[in-house]
Amino acid sequence: MSSAAPPHERAAPTATEGAGAALPPQSPPPPPPPPSAHTLVVRGNLQRDLFRLGVVPCAAVALALTGWFTHNRLQTLEAAFDAEGQAVARQVAAMSDLSLYAGDVPALQNVANAALRGGQVTRVEISNSAGVYVTAGPKTASLAQLRMFTSPVTLREASRASAFAPAGSTAAGDTPIGLVQTFRDTTAYTRERSRSLIAGIGIALVALIAAWASVRHMARTVARPLRRVSRTVAALEAGHFEVRCDVVEGGTRGTHELAVLAHDIDRLAERLQRNRQISEERVREATAVALQRMAEAEQAALSRARFLAAASHDLRQPLHAMGLFIDGLLPGASPAQRPAVLRLQESTEFMGVLLDDLLEISRLDAQVLTPAIAKVPLAELFDQLDAQHAAAAVEARVRLRWSDRGLAVRSDAAMLRRIVGNLVTNALRHAPEGGTVLVAARRSASGVRIEVRDNGVGIAPIHQGRIFEEFYQVANTERDRRRGFGLGLAICARIATLLGTRITVRSALQAGSTFAFTLPAARLADVTPPQPPALAPAPLAGLRCLVVDDDPAILDGSRALLEQWGCQVECVSTGAEAIARLGTGDIHYDAVLCDLQLAGDGDGVDVIDAAKRLQPEALAVLVSGATGPEVLQRLRHGGVMLLTKPVAPAKLRALLTTRRQIMV
Repeated sequence: MSSAAPPHERAAPTATEGAGAALPPQSPPPPPPPPSAHTLVVRGNLQRDLFRLGVVPCAAVALALTGWFTHNRLQTLEAAFDAEGQAVARQVAAMSDLSLYAGDVPALQNVANAALRGGQVTRVEISNSAGVYVTAGPKTASLAQLRMFTSPVTLREASRASAFAPAGSTAAGDTPIGLVQTFRDTTAYTRERSRSLIAGIGIALVALIAAWASVRHMARTVARPLRRVSRTVAALEAGHFEVRCDVVEGGTRGTHELAVLAHDIDRLAERLQRNRQISEERVREATAVALQRMAEAEQAALSRARFLAAASHDLRQPLHAMGLFIDGLLPGASPAQRPAVLRLQESTEFMGVLLDDLLEISRLDAQVLTPAIAKVPLAELFDQLDAQHAAAAVEARVRLRWSDRGLAVRSDAAMLRRIVGNLVTNALRHAPEGGTVLVAARRSASGVRIEVRDNGVGIAPIHQGRIFEEFYQVANTERDRRRGFGLGLAICARIATLLGTRITVRSALQAGSTFAFTLPAARLADVTPPQPPALAPAPLAGLRCLVVDDDPAILDGSRALLEQWGCQVECVSTGAEAIARLGTGDIHYDAVLCDLQLAGDGDGVDVIDAAKRLQPEALAVLVSGATGPEVLQRLRHGGVMLLTKPVAPAKLRALLTTRRQIMV
């Protein structure tokens, strides 16, 4: 069976004879599993097995037959050589009986010479006991090359005439009267024997070579298709479904089993290739759909971010003005108006907290916050948080316990305070009356583990995977703003990621909850002692401020609040006017408060840059309600101080007081 394929049937050119179809490189096959008690162990390869199966029997038969025929031939040569030598000896004995009996030496010499002329022997000796001794032929040959044949000389019936017998002779019938010895040279015999051995060995070698060639051809005929089939299967296993066996039927008598196997594997490869094409087409379609949906999701996320940024800005503008007016109205409100103004201030604060949380998430998503890693003693941190939450714990009738164990961590103190404080707030909110909230720190293999535990109602497993999502609250379906907005845990999760850790939760219904995270440990001896408390705020009388905003309500509210604090205020609505005021040099401002988005194409950053350039001693602050990631990243790269609307009057007063202290 030929292993070559017609040109139009080949998928790839083949290599030299005996090599398989051209296949792509493939990884080595995995090691076979260890054999079990019922496993058939196969060693070697098919071609070697075929050699053993074909050559060994042929070699054994050839050697046996050659040895048998050669042995018979040598025995025949041996028998013929001995028979000829013995026949010459008998013939000489028969011809020399009368001459030896009569003692006729010349006649005996003639008989011996006549035997030599026949060429079958090289030397003849005739002798008897009466002293007659006749020889013919040279005695120069080595005895090792001669073989001797003897024959007794007896009288024939016609020769027994006692009248002619010499004195002392007897006619005793078959009694030998002498001895004939003939010698044959074995050189020719040895040469013929050697030729016979060489001929036998040659015949054996020819038989072995013929058997080897025949078996080799048969082995290649069987092994080459099998090798191609094996390589094709390996290529299919590696995922190259375009490879084929390229084995065709070479004869016309029946169907070869190897060709059937190769055709079956080719059909399997074609089916696998079709299935892969179908799978790839489905994967491409699914990928296209996924990419389309991903693009839609990204577009929706961008739209939501733009909407939140615009809504945040649009909401912060009036809320900022409202807070300024409310803070200005509160000192002069009558007793009848004061409860309404306080309720209005509370609502404004709730809206401010919501917008601040949204801003915090935007800042974390925009990755504009960089943690200031330092050594933080947990005792000091827990004391600050205890002072912050002690009143809320007493109001909720919950025991708040702290256990720092004298440990310290490496982290950002403000971010860590935000995480633990938020977790404590949640625990106090969900702990039952008379319950306990425990904030504990303990060493672990990877650092210091901080845990916040409560014995409240717990969280069902179905909710534990979503409590860190924005606006997701388990037990606040009525959306009571006093119970939070569902952003605290989302902010904590993002801050924890920024600090290189992750908050885990372990909870069960009616068994309480435990929130925990791990931070790197620090030695308490290396912690820097706390700074002394800041000086009391100084009065703001005489502080000259420039307020830039395109919203008249914000300008009026800012003017009223700052003048109430004793500041000298100038308000402008455009960036060009503000830059002109800064560049005159006649008035030196102590603080410049500018909005980001001004009327027209005005940009508050340009005003801040001009203030830093023209009046570098002035406190330049950007006041904006825009909280988009792009805006935050831009302000961070520009090193601009930002106050986010709505600005709490106390926060603004503290900032201006800091400026006054620096001036003093």
